Amino acid sequence: MPRKTDKRIRLIEAAKVLIHQKGFNQTTLADIAQEADVPLGNVYYYFKTKEAIGEAVIEKRAAEYAEFFAKLDENSDPKSRLLSLLQFSVEDLELTARYGCPVGGLCQELGKQGGSLADQAAKLLHDLLVWSESQFRTLGFNEKAADFALNLVSNIQGIYLLTHTFKDPKLATRQAKLLQEWLEKLTAGVQRGTKQVAAEVA
Repeated sequence: MPRKTDKRIRLIEAAKVLIHQKGFNQTTLADIAQEADVPLGNVYYYFKTKEAIGEAVIEKRAAEYAEFFAKLDENSDPKSRLLSLLQFSVEDLELTARYGCPVGGLCQELGKQGGSLADQAAKLLHDLLVWSESQFRTLGFNEKAADFALNLVSNIQGIYLLTHTFKDPKLATRQAKLLQEWLEKLTAGVQRGTKQVAAEVA
């Protein structure tokens, strides 16, 4: 991690990595300070509590999601945008196999204890659902858009969970292919009657 990088940014990036690897509850401010190469005493200048740095990490994840969605939205075809969502990189899958989904894992951990931080983390997956639903609506699946978005996001999170559980990235590749086939069949309804195909694949 470059020394010239702003200390606050370094702390957030370090916390993001460690929380993914160890979990929020098992990550200490001392761990974060060491990873960021920042004296522990300086951490409190930027973040008074671990919850505060947790909020900063969630905000960073939200910004990354927004940037990712904006990049996907550069494609004018909603079907292609949804298919791009399923293009998992080998590097990402290797990390998932080791540590699980950085967002889903955080939501699950914080959800057990509840509170404001858990609500903020949950919004990350909520944003993914909303974005996915908007793609299905654009494709013409107005009545089923929310259900199809829920199915897609649930499957993606299931991919991450099983990949991590069995430490096997190939599971994600297999399931992603099945989801791609589902999307291809579903979106064929754009040409031959949306309601008919929606009923077939629902």
